[in-house]
Amino acid sequence: MEQTVLDSLQNRIGYRFTRTKLLGEALTHRSAAHQRRTGKRQTKGAGSNERLEFIGDRVLGLLMAEWLLERYPDEQEGALGSRHAHLVSRNALAQVAQELGLPEALDVAEHEDKAGIRSTANVLADALEAILGALYLDGGLEPPRKLVRQWWGSAIIAQARPPKDPKTALQEWVLARGLALPVYEVVSADGPSHAPCFVMEVHAAGMVGEGEAGSKRAAESAAAANLLERFNTAPGAGRK
Repeated sequence: MEQTVLDSLQNRIGYRFTRTKLLGEALTHRSAAHQRRTGKRQTKGAGSNERLEFIGDRVLGLLMAEWLLERYPDEQEGALGSRHAHLVSRNALAQVAQELGLPEALDVAEHEDKAGIRSTANVLADALEAILGALYLDGGLEPPRKLVRQWWGSAIIAQARPPKDPKTALQEWVLARGLALPVYEVVSADGPSHAPCFVMEVHAAGMVGEGEAGSKRAAESAAAANLLERFNTAPGAGRK
């Protein structure tokens, strides 16, 4: 990876890595790691950002929980949990990743690049988590804390009230119209044990929503959010 790309990203992050290899690893998609293999048998995902993503996910969860406790001293677990889930969601991470310029910095295989993988929410979110993990390993909690508080600021300010969990919102939507409760189905469950990927569908009011996430529960929420969005853009959906 070109040093100018790494330098530019470090300037946007506001941190200079002691071990720049960590940053390079955080930006390496598994397709690029696989493309560089020399014929030796390696563990699936070796050399990619998946291990850093694993720890970065935990770092983000901790730092966001810490920040929310400080910002909302009177709120209880339910409201805080709703805010937290929204702020660490795939879509929220992908938005921050776009603002940081990660699409241009990612190291991906040529065929994946042509397929437009740089702009997909999952890939961007994973890379951002990997960067948070790399920051933690290189400098402790303070560097990722600084990044989180700088780049998630507008998202926190926009939360005047705790966002409602999509599954709850969907259930209330159908019940208000006298419709049957939503039904959730597992479409697929794969990926390595440290970074599983669940794809879920939810069926309600004659329509289907789909969601993808690292846990079944989060994928269900993503599917519910997708279906609610479809209801909002489909005139007459769910009406008797």
